[in-house]
Amino acid sequence: MLGLTLLLALVSTVVSQDKLNMCMDAKHHKDTPGPEGLLYKQCSPWKSNACCKANTTEEAHKDDSYLYNFNWNHCGIMTNSCKQHFIQDTCFYECSPHLGPWIQPVDQSWRKERILDVPLCKEDCEKWWNDCKNDFTCKENWHTGWDWNRNRCPQGAMCKKFTDIFPTPQSMCEKIWSNSYKYTTYTRDSGKCMQMWFSEGENPNRKVAAYYLNRASSQGLAASFILLPALLSVLLL
Repeated sequence: MLGLTLLLALVSTVVSQDKLNMCMDAKHHKDTPGPEGLLYKQCSPWKSNACCKANTTEEAHKDDSYLYNFNWNHCGIMTNSCKQHFIQDTCFYECSPHLGPWIQPVDQSWRKERILDVPLCKEDCEKWWNDCKNDFTCKENWHTGWDWNRNRCPQGAMCKKFTDIFPTPQSMCEKIWSNSYKYTTYTRDSGKCMQMWFSEGENPNRKVAAYYLNRASSQGLAASFILLPALLSVLLL
C-alpha cells in the first residue's frame, strides 16, 4: 500500500511540474517556453522565459495586426490609456509560460487549447476597466460574432460606451474573452492571483501557478486515498 501511495504522489508531482512551465497549443505560441531576448516594449518582462517570439510581440502593439485580424479601433479610436491594457492582455496571453493550471482543450480552427478562468488580480482588472470605461465598443464577447471580412462590428450592432456593455470590472474581465479570465478580490501581494503587469525580473505568476497546482494535487491525492481501499480490494481478488 505504501508503494502504491508513493507512486500516486510521484505521478501527481510530475504532472504538476509539467504544467508549471508550458505553452498552450494555439495559433502563435512556441512549442516550449524559453528565453527571448528581443521581446517588444510591453512584452519585455517575459523575455527570460516566454511562449512568444519577438515578431509576435511587435504585432501585439499594432492597432491592426496580422495576429488575429482584429482592430481595437472598431468603434472609433481607442484611447491610449485603454489600449495599453489590451496590449498587455495580448502579451500575457501570448507570452506567459505559467498558465498551465487553466489550459483546457478546445475544438477551434485556430487553436487546440485555450485558457479558462485564470484568476486575475483585483487591481489589474479594475484598472483595466477604469481606463477603458469611457471608450466605445459594440460587443460583449470579443471572441466571436464579428464581421471578419471588413473587421467591423456585426450588422445592426451599435457602438456604446464600455460601461453600457460592461457595467462592472468583473463583467468586462470575465465576458470580453469568453471567461478566459476570472475576476477575484485577491490583491497582487496575495500570491493567489495572476498579474498582467509586472517589472522585468522574476515572473511573480510562477508562484501563483505553483500554488494552484499544489492545491489541485493535494485534492487529487486525497481523492486517491479515498479510492485506494476499493482499488486494493479489486487487485487482491
